Amino acid sequence: MPDRPAVLTKRTLDKDLDKLTHVEDAAKFVSRKLVPPGLGLVFLGLAMLFAGVYVFDRPGAVLVIAAAALAAYMAMNIGANDVTNNVGAAVGARAMTMGQALVIAAIFEILGATVAGGEVVKTISSNIVDAVQVPPGTLSWIMMAALMAAALWINLATWMNAPVSTTHAIVGAVIGAGIGAVGPEPVKWRVMIEITSAWVTSPLIGGVIAAGLLFMVKTLIIYRADKIAAARRWVPVLIAMMIGGFASYMVLQLESPGEFSSPTIMLFGIVVGGLGWFVARLFVRRQSVGLENRNSSLRVLFQIPLIGSAALLSFAHGANDVSNAVGPLSAIVRAVGESAEAAQGRPPIWVLLIGAFGISVGLLLFGPRLIRLVGEQITKLNPMRAYCVALSTAFTVIVASWLGLPVSTTHIAVGSVFGVGFFREWYTRHSKRRIEYMRRKAENWAVDEPEDPNTHEVRRRYLVRRSHFMTIIAAWIITVPTSAALAAMIYWVMFALFV
Repeated sequence: MPDRPAVLTKRTLDKDLDKLTHVEDAAKFVSRKLVPPGLGLVFLGLAMLFAGVYVFDRPGAVLVIAAAALAAYMAMNIGANDVTNNVGAAVGARAMTMGQALVIAAIFEILGATVAGGEVVKTISSNIVDAVQVPPGTLSWIMMAALMAAALWINLATWMNAPVSTTHAIVGAVIGAGIGAVGPEPVKWRVMIEITSAWVTSPLIGGVIAAGLLFMVKTLIIYRADKIAAARRWVPVLIAMMIGGFASYMVLQLESPGEFSSPTIMLFGIVVGGLGWFVARLFVRRQSVGLENRNSSLRVLFQIPLIGSAALLSFAHGANDVSNAVGPLSAIVRAVGESAEAAQGRPPIWVLLIGAFGISVGLLLFGPRLIRLVGEQITKLNPMRAYCVALSTAFTVIVASWLGLPVSTTHIAVGSVFGVGFFREWYTRHSKRRIEYMRRKAENWAVDEPEDPNTHEVRRRYLVRRSHFMTIIAAWIITVPTSAALAAMIYWVMFALFV
């Protein structure tokens, strides 16, 4: 029987078209990664145009416009790296999606930076290096070098998934560039001691407050016989604390100096907190109808407070960390004499807007990289624990912003997460429930039975990941000297090329 001719199962043209389709899909996949950097470059161009509107045809305009681009670049890096502090806990607890978290953080970052960001900007721009001892031209190049060095270091840290402190980076960069330019004499070392002490104490304070809040939640709500009834009583109190504290802070930020006394401000916070308690009480009571007496039901009741605390933390972060981007820009504007506000130490509103929108653009384009590290990988968070982290961080940062201290929001947020994690370890070992459980278990063991195998499992599976703890601590330690050395080198290069 003669051989039959082979039949092609697919035409050659169809195969070629399939190959082209695969190439097109690959190109789309690659180009998708280029969209965020492209949009970032567009924002840098817009920031330069925005600054040019205010300084066009004036002496020093080119320098200010270039500094605005660097400040915008720095702000985007802050948003990409520090967004974890604001919403990492909430996302890790699954109280809101990544998209919701980014939108909320972006809105409240802008509000915090524009409404309450001026006080810390003054510290960065004029209280680290004494402008009186440094010629205006030299001061401008010091701040340019500091912006570039800090932004490059934060960019590298974000790429390496390391939540470093943007505050450490910019303060170290200002010091390094200042010493590289004029030596150590103009550096205000007393101010640096104050800032450094705040860096050490603020994460400890945040961790202690977070652990205390978690202890209160466990004692007053979680381990009660009727969890739902306890939540109806105490969740509105926690919400009232958050609202009242934030109201007092806003009065401090918006009042004229000496307009209201401290007792008046405290009374105002108590009144607003009382109103918040009344509304929250009605809401929680309605939300708790039909819920079972289980811990999973408590997670539902803590979702709204957690979202509120994440928004509050975003506001506080914008108020404090916008200075890391626009503090040097404000110093440059003051040095070239382009603004009466800057001459008095207050940043012009257009400078704050560049920082505010830059942080939001950075967190929207690049923010999700580090959210899972802080929110999920250090210690396991549920809505109750995440609420304690967010509220303690927000209160600590708010107090620091009120005092004009450029504290590290990263330090405080991560310190709060570790505080919650280490408290859980301690509580797991020393709680009365666990001690009673171990006593009963020991009574049931045979005399010749080996050691409880769960002991090794508990040691192996710590509630706080030690590897992340040591990695983050190492990143914190090297940030200041690295950014300082990099800023000094960049200043020398700039001086050789442009001065």
